[in-house]
Amino acid sequence: MLDRTVPAAVWSDQVNSGERVSRVMAVIGPNASGKTALLKPILFMHWFVSHSFSAEPGAALPFQSHAAAPNEPSEFEAELDVDGRLMRYTLRTTRLRVLHEALYVRNVRMNYVFVREWNDSTQTYDIKQQGFGLKPSEALKVRPNASLIATAAQYGVPLARRLAGSQIWSNIHQHGRIVNDAGQLIQAATHFASEETQRQQLVHLLSAWDLGLSDVQIREVETVQPDGETNKFWLPFGIHRAAGKALFELPFALESSGTQGALVLLSRLLPVLATGGLAVIDEFENDLHPQMLEPILDLFASPVTNPRGGQLLLTCHAMEVLNILHKSQVTLVEKDEDNQSSSWRLDSTQGIRSDDNLYAKYMAGAYGAVPQL
Repeated sequence: MLDRTVPAAVWSDQVNSGERVSRVMAVIGPNASGKTALLKPILFMHWFVSHSFSAEPGAALPFQSHAAAPNEPSEFEAELDVDGRLMRYTLRTTRLRVLHEALYVRNVRMNYVFVREWNDSTQTYDIKQQGFGLKPSEALKVRPNASLIATAAQYGVPLARRLAGSQIWSNIHQHGRIVNDAGQLIQAATHFASEETQRQQLVHLLSAWDLGLSDVQIREVETVQPDGETNKFWLPFGIHRAAGKALFELPFALESSGTQGALVLLSRLLPVLATGGLAVIDEFENDLHPQMLEPILDLFASPVTNPRGGQLLLTCHAMEVLNILHKSQVTLVEKDEDNQSSSWRLDSTQGIRSDDNLYAKYMAGAYGAVPQL
């Protein structure tokens, strides 16, 4: 959320709840400072409220406790605009049991929609609801490793279904960034095979960015296994032309790593631009030239390319991003000598002016969060 001191800009939107939110937020800092770790809780909360109903009974939740406090519960909190209502979701849990889960909505002040607390003395949950709509008898059956929201969505509770149906596209899994490989190309091709409009956008963007491509074709390929079984999957092919004539085509596995990276990245960004939601991308500039940053980020700035207010949260080592975004759209992360990471939004630093050269001052070490070499 942006406060009233942040000027209106192309990188922000006013949502129906009246709050102003960033369309883009960049997280920067040294290697091993905790940038990826800062993003993981968002993805875990999304999985928990959307998919934890399907987890095996007794299965450990897919997050890692802090290495310095492995036996302590982990706490998560997020604020979000849901159809014009500001909501706050809070969660405190171990890997095996939810200890606290609550959803609040702002009317005049924050009021609870539901609160779920583990009662150690009775070994059951105490649950209270205000208009949430899940039968109390069903609420008491929610497994210790499942969300009340994810479970209520299975029973058709409207608000739960709305929250569980939220979309996040990411290149992060439980253990970190997903490396671009043949599997990622197949996954991207599978997406574009069923989204022709987005495939055309992909071709337009890659051609405009002068990657030497005039078209990207998606084709279904069949392979025969040694046991005689056939496998079918989608693959992308780059079409190269000059003077209007086809010169050659290449399987995307033979294109440059930058071209491959752009295709995989756009397979995660274009759905968010088309339907809304959030893209969470680690090492955003990986395999891309720094000058590619601005045209890609501009996709989120324009209401033409981002009509539904999709948002992008990214980590980045290309400090040129400081020349593109407002100081309120930059979060710094650094780790101290005790291996404790801390983060802060750049506009919370005292003495920063709107006309400061953020890039020059950051590179000079004025804001911290730089490598100690």
